[in-house]
Amino acid sequence: MAAAISTITVPRQLLRAERRPRVALVGHARTGKSSLFLAASSAAPHQDKLLHDGEVYDECLVDVGLEQISLVDLPSLGSLHSLNPRDRVLVKYLLWGDRWPPVAAHEAEQPVAAFRAPDVLVQVVDATTLQRDLELSLELSLLGKPLVIALNRVDEARRKGLYINTRALSERLGVAVVATVAHMGLGVAALFAAALAAARDKLVPRHTAPNQHLGATLYPLRSLLARSDVEKAFHVPWRFLLMQLAENDDYFLQELGCHFPTLLPEVLAARSAAEASLPRRLSDELHADRHHRAATIFENVTRFGGAADAGRWQRFLDGLFLHPQWGLIGCMSVFALVLVVVFKLSTTLDAWTAAPLIEWAQQWQPSTTVGVVGRAVADGLIGLVGIAVPYMLPLVLLLVALEESGIMHRVAFVVDRGFHRVGLHGAVAAPFLVGLGCNVPAISMVAATTAGKDRLVATLLMAFVPCSARSAIILAMGGKYLGGLGVLAIFMLTALVLALLGLFLARRYKEAAVGMIQEIPPYALPRWRSVLSATWQRTRDIVTIVTPLLVAGSVLLALLSHFGADRVINVLLLPITSWWLGLPALLGVPILFGVLRKELSLLMVYQALGTMEIMPLLDRVQIATFLVFLTFYVPCVSTFAVMLGTIGWRQAWFSIGLSVAVALLTSGVVRVLLEGSRSMLG
Repeated sequence: MAAAISTITVPRQLLRAERRPRVALVGHARTGKSSLFLAASSAAPHQDKLLHDGEVYDECLVDVGLEQISLVDLPSLGSLHSLNPRDRVLVKYLLWGDRWPPVAAHEAEQPVAAFRAPDVLVQVVDATTLQRDLELSLELSLLGKPLVIALNRVDEARRKGLYINTRALSERLGVAVVATVAHMGLGVAALFAAALAAARDKLVPRHTAPNQHLGATLYPLRSLLARSDVEKAFHVPWRFLLMQLAENDDYFLQELGCHFPTLLPEVLAARSAAEASLPRRLSDELHADRHHRAATIFENVTRFGGAADAGRWQRFLDGLFLHPQWGLIGCMSVFALVLVVVFKLSTTLDAWTAAPLIEWAQQWQPSTTVGVVGRAVADGLIGLVGIAVPYMLPLVLLLVALEESGIMHRVAFVVDRGFHRVGLHGAVAAPFLVGLGCNVPAISMVAATTAGKDRLVATLLMAFVPCSARSAIILAMGGKYLGGLGVLAIFMLTALVLALLGLFLARRYKEAAVGMIQEIPPYALPRWRSVLSATWQRTRDIVTIVTPLLVAGSVLLALLSHFGADRVINVLLLPITSWWLGLPALLGVPILFGVLRKELSLLMVYQALGTMEIMPLLDRVQIATFLVFLTFYVPCVSTFAVMLGTIGWRQAWFSIGLSVAVALLTSGVVRVLLEGSRSMLG
C-alpha cells in the first residue's frame, strides 16, 4: 500500500526579513497577554520604553512555519476613548509608530524607540469577561488595521458553563477568532497563523455602525471632517477621528484647535447640536450604544450550560501536563514511569534473550586466531542483543508512543520555561526528547527547526543528552550494581550538568534567539503500525551501523588482546583510567573504542574483564565513576558526523573538547565525593 503524500501550500512571497509583519498584542489587563507572549517568544526578548517615562514593551522575532513575525507585547489598554495620558501614548504608537504626523510633531516629548506601527493587532480577550472585552474590540475596529481575536481562557469559561461559538463571533466582527489557553500553549500556533493570514490579506474588521438615529445625528460632524487636509494632518481613519471628537477627547480636540483654529468652533457647534437632539450627553449615548452592540454580539454567540462533561478527560490531562506550576511534576512523572517500566521490563527481557546466549558463549574458549575471531563475532552479536532488546527498543518504543499520543508535545511546552532560563526556546525541547532515543536524528531535527544561536547551543548540548545507548548502559550496569537510586542519581546529575552547560553556552554565544511556536496537538491513541514504523526508523541504525561497528570493534579488541597490543593502549591511557578515574588499567581500550558506539564500551568492558559479572573486579565507586565518565564522554562517531554538517568543523571539535573536559571533571568529582563518603561511613 503506497504511503500517503501530504502537500503544503507555500505562499508566493514568504513573509520574512523585510516583509515580516509586526504583530502587536493588545487588550485589557489580566487577559493572559503576557502568557501568550511567553508561549511564543524567544528566550531573551528585546525590551524598550515607548517614552522616557513611559511603560515598557517586549518584542522578539518569532518563526511561524516558514514565515516570521515581529511580536510585540504592549502595555494593557483600557479604552480608545477619553484617553488618559498613559493610554494616549499607547494609541499614538498603534496609529503611527514612531513616525508621528504633523498634529503631533510639535509635542515636547517625541518617540524615543524605533517603533514601526503594527501591521496586525491581536486583541487578547478573556472568555470569562467577553462582553466587556467586546467593547474594546469594537473600538479597535475603528483603527483600520487587520485585527485577530485571541479568545483566551476558554477552559475557565467552560468550567463556568459558558460556551462561545467562535465561528459566529468571527462572522459578527468580521475578523478571525481563535480559541486559546495561553498558559498551556493551546491554540497558539493557529492564532499566529491567522495573524499572518490577516497581514497577507490586509483585511480590516467589518465596521459596525452606531444605531440609525445616532448615525444621522453625527452626519453634520462627519461632513466637517471630510477634508483632505484634516486627513493628512491627523493621518487616522475618519471613523476613529469622528468618534474621538464626538466623545470629547481632549487630545484630539486640542490638536484640532491648534492646527485648524477656524474649524474647531464649527466642530463644537455640530457636536452641541447633536447633543441637543439626544436625551443624554453625546459621549454617554455613544458609550451606551457601543455597550448595547457588544451585549447583543455576546448574547448571539454564547450559551450557558449544556454538555459540561464533554472533553472532561482531555481537560484533566491538560491540567496535569500543562499547568504552569504543576505541569512539570506531571511531566517528570511521565519520565519516571518510562524509566521504571524500562527498568522492570529489561530484567525480564534480559533473562529471556541475552542471559542464555551469554551462558552458551562462556563455554567456548578458543586458542587459535580463527577461533578468537569467531568468538569475538559471537560476543559482538550477543552484546547487541543484550543492549538493544532489553533496553534500547523498549525505551524508544515508549517515547514514540508518547509522541503519537500528544503527551510529548505538552512536555516540550512545559519545559519551555526551563529552556528559557538557559537562553534557548522550548521548541528545542522536542529534539532533546528525541535525543533520549538517539542523538543523530535529534541533531538533524535541531538543524531543520532552528537557526543561529538556538541551533548552535542546542547541538552542543545534544552531545550530553543520554541517548538510548547510554541509557541502556546506565540501566544495564547501574541498575544491576547500583540499584534504582543509583540510576536516578546519574540521570539527575546529567540534568544538572546540562543546565549548567546551557548557562555557560548562553553566555558564550550572546546572539539574540528567535522565538518559535509549539503546536499542541489533540490527544490521540497511538496507532501501533505508526509507532512500530517510527521505532524502526530511529533504531534501524542498529542493523546498518551499530552491528558492523560492534562486531568489528569486538574482533579488533579480541585480536589486540590475543596478540598483546591492548597493553600498549592501556599503558598510554593510564593517566586517565588509573590515576584520574581510579579504574583498572585494562579498561583503557573499552573507553577509547567507546567513540565508535556507546554500546561497544559495555561489551568491551565485559571482554576486557573476561566475565559478565564485573562486581568482584570493580566496586560500586568504580562502577559509578565509569558510568558518569561514559555518560559525558565523546559522543559516538555517528553523532560527530552529523555535527559536522550542522555546526561545522570548528564547533564540532569544540564539542569534542568540551565533552572530554566535562567527562573528566564530573567523573573526578563523583569519585572524590563517593570515596570520601565511603571513608566517613567505613
